[in-house]
Amino acid sequence: MARKFKVAVLPGDGIGPEIMEQALKALDAVGEKFSHEFEATEALFGGIAIDKTGEPLPKETIEICKQSDAILGGAVGGPKWDHVEQNLRPEAGLLALRKQFGLFANLRPVKLYPALIDNSTLKKEVIGGMDIMIVRELTGGIYFGQPKGIMESGTKGINTMVYTVEEVERVAKVAFEIALKRKKKLCSVDKSNVLEVSRLWRNTVEKLAKQFPEVELSHLYVDNAAMQLVRNPRQFDVIVTGNMFGDILSDEASMLSGSLGMLPSAAIGGKIGFFEPVHGSAPDIAGQGKANPCAMVCSVGMMLKYAFDLNEGHKAVDNAVSTALAKGFRCADIAKPGEKTVGTREMGQAILKEI
Repeated sequence: MARKFKVAVLPGDGIGPEIMEQALKALDAVGEKFSHEFEATEALFGGIAIDKTGEPLPKETIEICKQSDAILGGAVGGPKWDHVEQNLRPEAGLLALRKQFGLFANLRPVKLYPALIDNSTLKKEVIGGMDIMIVRELTGGIYFGQPKGIMESGTKGINTMVYTVEEVERVAKVAFEIALKRKKKLCSVDKSNVLEVSRLWRNTVEKLAKQFPEVELSHLYVDNAAMQLVRNPRQFDVIVTGNMFGDILSDEASMLSGSLGMLPSAAIGGKIGFFEPVHGSAPDIAGQGKANPCAMVCSVGMMLKYAFDLNEGHKAVDNAVSTALAKGFRCADIAKPGEKTVGTREMGQAILKEI
């Protein structure tokens, strides 16, 4: 049955607009293939919004997002805005967006495409078949806990790690539900041998597990989890963890696949989800047509699955990217020495053809 969706499009800064252009073409192709309609409305976000309105997340952008079914965003930031006040930097707009829409769960898939197995620094027999989903709590923990600051005349710095049962339950529930649709394995990562807040985390996750008897639950201390991700990443299916631990582990895991330019992400939890590539705005190559659009296109795939429940559309995008790579299409960031490379538009067209 044909369906219609509204998408708020925030191209962002640097390479954002050019990779977003290819992502929207892929979205339209999915719409044609499965008889769905996607109405995209662009809005200012990040550094470009600062330049034009004085703030990274203008009220007009918030209103456009509120009237949409999902938000698709490019990366924000760059050296141009490094000296702007902290609360007005492009990254502050991202934090404000998460808070505005209650986006407490960050989904970071780490999948190895067979055609790129040689890009990883790990051995083939270690990473072959790797497919992990990291669920990171996004709006609590040490980044948001109070008190915090530089005190006692600049001689003491304080940050506070705080979690409530409710905060842990809601992100763990997301992770359990995702695990149910995958291999039914969930690993909760904490530091409960040292931290009281982690003991609360572990106890809460164990109690919630009773509601998901089909899911096999395990626990790891964060230092061991970091080691295991490199030693044997295929042992993991879904990982759930707190804000700071998830920040570190997801960046570590992202390099298992060999390229940051291939990885999408989602921030969900509220009525409207936010979908964006993991990589930055790469201002050094902006406007040159060199950027890899794959992560942005794969973010469209995540939006189709997690915002619209269009699993066929998600599979079509994922298969298209995989097939384009298998046929030898490579942007510079994923090319080996001597390999022929293509630009942003050519890679986008190769994916579009496969959809």
